[in-house]
Amino acid sequence: MKKNYKLMIACDGGAASGKTTGAKLISKKYNLKFLSSGILYRYASFLILKKKPKNKINFLKKKFKTLNLNKVKKLDLHNAEISEHTSIIAKEKKIRFILKMFQKKFSKKYARPIIEGRDIATVILPKADIKFFFKCGLNTAAKRRFKELKKKNSKIRFADVRKAIRIRNNRDKKRKNSPLIQSKDAVIVHTDKLKNIKGMINFMSKVVEKKIKDKYGN
Repeated sequence: MKKNYKLMIACDGGAASGKTTGAKLISKKYNLKFLSSGILYRYASFLILKKKPKNKINFLKKKFKTLNLNKVKKLDLHNAEISEHTSIIAKEKKIRFILKMFQKKFSKKYARPIIEGRDIATVILPKADIKFFFKCGLNTAAKRRFKELKKKNSKIRFADVRKAIRIRNNRDKKRKNSPLIQSKDAVIVHTDKLKNIKGMINFMSKVVEKKIKDKYGN
């Protein structure tokens, strides 16, 4: 993609739907600036659980003003305690606002941002050039997440992972503040119907290249 081209992409979907993998690989292919909103929420949970602040809103405001994304990426934020706590704080309007502002600033800072999460197309980037919505069956999502978590915890049970994903997705869909919903103009990425990651990226690439052509010509 030419340096002067601008492109904004939103990627939404439930837990282990493939959105993070898809967004990361597309960001590398087209030289986009990637941000995972999930990591922001996990980091917020990590900080609250670790520091136990008396006023978590003021505490998070200060932390996210000086947030270093490179340092956050090095932390291990994928464990059961953080996952459970993350889905709880994600319902809180004031916390969502703090993280929303961070994501908005990120999208304005870079000419070609790609952000993945659960409310990106509907709340964070409603004017995105491309809106992807990732879907897959519960068993497919659970198998993916189980494979990831098994590397860290050999005693983890598939049934527990499946249950946790089902609860998390239901909670995200039903919350009052920025629920997980599909934007009307989203392109659906059925990750359990696409044969593999290569198939997913090929599908997404066709959408991206069509948009670039429509926006800038040949």
